[in-house]
Amino acid sequence: MKAETRTAVGLAVIFLFPSAVPAASLEHVSWNPKAAAEYLDQRAQWWMSWPGAARDRGTFCISCHTALPYALSRSALGATLGDRGPSPEQLRILSNVTKRVRQWNEVEPSYNEQVGPNKAQQSRGTESVLNALILATFDARNGKLSEETRAAFRNMWPLQRTTGSDRGAWPWLNFENEPFEGNDSVFYGACLAAVAVGTAPGDYRPEIQGNEKSLRDYLNREYVRQSLSNQAVLLWASARLPGLLTAKQQALIADELVGKQQVDGGWSLSSLAWTWRGSSPKWLAKLWIRSEGSPFQGKSDGYATGMVAYALEQYGLPADNGHLARALDWLRRNQSQTEGRWPGYSLNHAHEQSATGLFMSDAATAYAVLALTGSGARP
Repeated sequence: MKAETRTAVGLAVIFLFPSAVPAASLEHVSWNPKAAAEYLDQRAQWWMSWPGAARDRGTFCISCHTALPYALSRSALGATLGDRGPSPEQLRILSNVTKRVRQWNEVEPSYNEQVGPNKAQQSRGTESVLNALILATFDARNGKLSEETRAAFRNMWPLQRTTGSDRGAWPWLNFENEPFEGNDSVFYGACLAAVAVGTAPGDYRPEIQGNEKSLRDYLNREYVRQSLSNQAVLLWASARLPGLLTAKQQALIADELVGKQQVDGGWSLSSLAWTWRGSSPKWLAKLWIRSEGSPFQGKSDGYATGMVAYALEQYGLPADNGHLARALDWLRRNQSQTEGRWPGYSLNHAHEQSATGLFMSDAATAYAVLALTGSGARP
């Protein structure tokens, strides 16, 4: 999007939502990037050594809630902290992904049919996208597309669906766990594929141009039926892949997102993760109650706030935009001083205090870091 168009949209957002507090009126507090790095590093260590994440040939699963966000955000923290190179945990994730990419035809899928119907196919589709995104993100910092990343894309494109309502997307893990492995997460995965293509350096394009066109067609065809959580990821993807959405489409998504901003400046995942499609009492109950029956926390959380703020930054809202400034201020104020993490809660289970219950805090911390560093905000 051109700079003048982004500025116009930013002004339109402020005028449409006059409750935004001017950035100059906010009393900025500091955040602690070192503590965030320590939290993310130890959580990556735990995940890579957790038996539940272990996979074939001495590898481990790349999860949407812990490993992927870590891989995307840790370099941004390293730049802020002045690190001279990738952390040991980053290098281990890269080594793991590279090994599975190189041995793609021999290594076992992350899940098989013993777990459930179609799980091998779903896990292959999911992993192929995540591998390409992680390697493309690493290459983007070096400015050159590696052979391993090209191989990851060559693994990814043949798994793209060519028929049915999901043509243009990939088979995606569905354990009915929102927002990463739910009934609508096929769209989330396609957005990540678009981010991967748009992030790859050297004007990467697939060998068969029809693959990218099919991906673009799918995202444009399906996005109006998606939750705002998915649309936030699409807004991020549209900033990376030029022409994916029109300026008007981007502006409408941005307006919908800022319309959900809470009084404290943050966003609540439970207010973004569902759509109104369907009218059954069971479906409507999902707007307030987890699948296990416990009520959602309606308060702002780190994942929703970090993801939306980061998507708005990628879209082009300046840091002094009132809505974005309030979001960044919320993130600065809500980092745990003792643990370095940001709060996150599950849409599926009420067990935030366990090791596995920290999964959404892992994602929250990573996207909070991306938003705070991406905005040019300094600790």
